[in-house]
Order: sequence, then C-alpha cells, then structure tokens
Amino acid sequence: MPPREILIANRHPRLSLDRRAVARVIHTLDAKFFASASGQSKIEPARRSLGAGGNRKSKIPEGEISLVFLTDPALAQLHADFLADPTPTDVITFAGAPAAGTAGEICISADAALRQAGRRRDFSAELILYLVHGWLHLAGYDDLQPAKKRHMRRAESRALRLLRTAGAIPKFTLRR
Repeated sequence: MPPREILIANRHPRLSLDRRAVARVIHTLDAKFFASASGQSKIEPARRSLGAGGNRKSKIPEGEISLVFLTDPALAQLHADFLADPTPTDVITFAGAPAAGTAGEICISADAALRQAGRRRDFSAELILYLVHGWLHLAGYDDLQPAKKRHMRRAESRALRLLRTAGAIPKFTLRR
C-alpha cells in the first residue's frame, strides 16, 4: 500500500522545516508503529477497532493527514473556537472524515515547543513529540485519565525510539 498523503502547512512566520522529512515521520509511524507492537498489547489503545476502510498496519483510518505548525496565539484561537477553551496549548488533534478521504489534522504550536525545549529535550525533539502525540490521538489513544495517560506516555516513548532507530527525526529551526 502506498504511503498516505501528508499535507503540511507552516503558518509560523519563523519556523523552518523540511516537508519531506516531516512527512517521513508520519509514514514511518504508519508503517512500523503497530507492526512493531506485536505482543505488546499493554500499550495498545483500548477503544479503537478497525472499521470499514481501516488500514491493517495502522489503527489510524485511511486518508490524508494534515499537519499545521502555528504560533501560540493561533493555536489558542483554535482551542477557543473548537474546544471553548481560550488558553494556550501545545497540540490539538481533529479527527478526520474517512469517507471523505481524511484521517485527521494535527495542529502544533512551535512556540510551545520552544518554551519546553531545554527543560526536557531540544526544540526539534519537542516538536516531534507533539507530532507523535497528535498521531497517537488519531490512533485512538487518550490522555485525559491517569491510566490512559500512562499508556499514551509509553506509546510516545516507543514511537520516539522507533523514529530515532529509523533515522526519521527531522531538524526544525526557529529564527529569532
């Protein structure tokens, strides 16, 4: 099966990225994450089962994925408009419409990643963590309850290891 289409919109005025390398992150996760989880059912999402049109290699519905890199104010506006919460956040994931050929959209704040960079990891690694987090939401993972959050964190760690092993961690830069 050919890799899914990845649409990338960089709406952050100071962010530089390699679109092909960013798309490779999603393609690598699609191809390897669930295939490598054989025998590791403890970290599989509890709620999603494959429905019509589901890809057997991925728990994410078939169709394109949109990635949007934004500023804090732009993502906070989406947060307010769609989730009735005007506070800043780092990632918002919207489910797609598989019947219309979309798997979903992941909106990421590059500003939030910059704030967190240095506390835990570098800027590029933080942005990739946010991308992985959004992808896992599309795959059915949730982090609103403590037990589910632990499952999400373990899945994030495994996804990041998989991406590092595959050499699929792109470099991002944020001009000052």
